Amino acid sequence: MTAGITLATYLFLGAAIVSEVIATSALARSDNFTRLVPSIITVLGYAVSFWCLSFPIKVLPTGVVYAIWSGAGIVLITMVAWFVFDQKLDLPALIGLALILAGVIVINVFSKSVGH
Repeated sequence: MTAGITLATYLFLGAAIVSEVIATSALARSDNFTRLVPSIITVLGYAVSFWCLSFPIKVLPTGVVYAIWSGAGIVLITMVAWFVFDQKLDLPALIGLALILAGVIVINVFSKSVGH
């Protein structure tokens, strides 16, 4: 399953994460898809994200790809919400996010499924 893992695999995964964060940020501003520009950014962002996600999922286990994509996306969208949209979190939420980030790090650093 890990044959063929290249830098491009991780670049596509990173692009999938970034485009998902952009799409989710726009979704928050789309007003239930009643605002045209944020709605278009949302749809295009998710389309790009899923297209980019289709590359690493060919060579990495689906669960690992999804864990990295969703975990990193959760942490990044929370940072965007905090710094751009001024949405503050309490300590339990921050601890939970730290645990998600720790899980992504453990997968990437220690899992043989990722293929270093």
